[in-house]
Amino acid sequence: MKATFQKYTLQFKQPSGTSRGVMTHKETWLLKIDLNGKIGIGECGLLRGLSIDDRPDYEAKLQWVCENIEKGEEWLWDQLIEFPSLQFGVEMAFRSLGSTEPFLLFPSEFTAAQKSIPINGLVWMGTPDFMRQQIDEKIQAGFRCIKLKIGAIDFEKELDLLRMIRQHFTADAIEIRVDANGAFSSNDALFKLKQLSQFEIHSIEQPIATRQFEAMAELCQNTPIDIALDEELIGVFGLTEKEALLQKIKPQYLILKPSFIGGFRGTLEWITLAKKYKIGWWITSALESNIGLNAIAQFTYSLQNPMPQGLGTGALYTNNFDCPLEVAGGQLWYRSGIRWKFNL
Repeated sequence: MKATFQKYTLQFKQPSGTSRGVMTHKETWLLKIDLNGKIGIGECGLLRGLSIDDRPDYEAKLQWVCENIEKGEEWLWDQLIEFPSLQFGVEMAFRSLGSTEPFLLFPSEFTAAQKSIPINGLVWMGTPDFMRQQIDEKIQAGFRCIKLKIGAIDFEKELDLLRMIRQHFTADAIEIRVDANGAFSSNDALFKLKQLSQFEIHSIEQPIATRQFEAMAELCQNTPIDIALDEELIGVFGLTEKEALLQKIKPQYLILKPSFIGGFRGTLEWITLAKKYKIGWWITSALESNIGLNAIAQFTYSLQNPMPQGLGTGALYTNNFDCPLEVAGGQLWYRSGIRWKFNL
């Protein structure tokens, strides 16, 4: 058994804004396992400044994975606890290696093109006109759940955008989720949540910055809008630590990004705890290429969560890999007649 990796830089079609800044490209690494000519492919993707494994020794650790690939998936996963995106890439590559086809990781009615996955339409930050244009496009494309990145432009203008949506669409017609990426201060967060609540918002992701445990717990107790933890889950290792976090904060939802939390196994650990404490959850990509997105989508379908998931990011890039994933009518489909264009 041999393993190699290759760096690949994804280029955004247009600059994509969050409260942490504007992204024009994203780095990812493709891990390939070769066993007597049979190939397995995995993706190790991180977001600079956000992933816990955004470290100077990242590629050195990936090289170490390749040198120790014969020790197997489970042993490697345990050794990579501080590198969740590498854990995910290893899981993906081994599952790909053991599959009948390299990209068919979780065969199902989804991969047979019989069923789809409901997804939210993502609206990036920008000028009010740009955000309004995106909102119109998502609604016209058939999305019934849209997610707005907020916290970067003037808050009153963001409220105006939400007001505009609600003037035309009820909460039954269009579900609205917002993501603050930690942009609110703990001092005014509750006030802003109360203002947002007039627009029947489904939930808000990460209203304040991470590791403000007392403030976040108080917000979750008093909020008029359900709160979803996202960045708060990054860098939380081990079941005991994860359970302590949920017991402390008591959120209404968890946002699960496999590249940030240890892949399939790490995601399932959070889901087990969420069920124990009656916390809702859904799964979101972390802007992986279509290789990672494909794995996440197939895995997500296997979990049978009926909520809209955050898996509509495949069309963000100019140089993504052609694949069977297709967004239509606010749903993610796997078009079995479309072939992958990727040189293994």
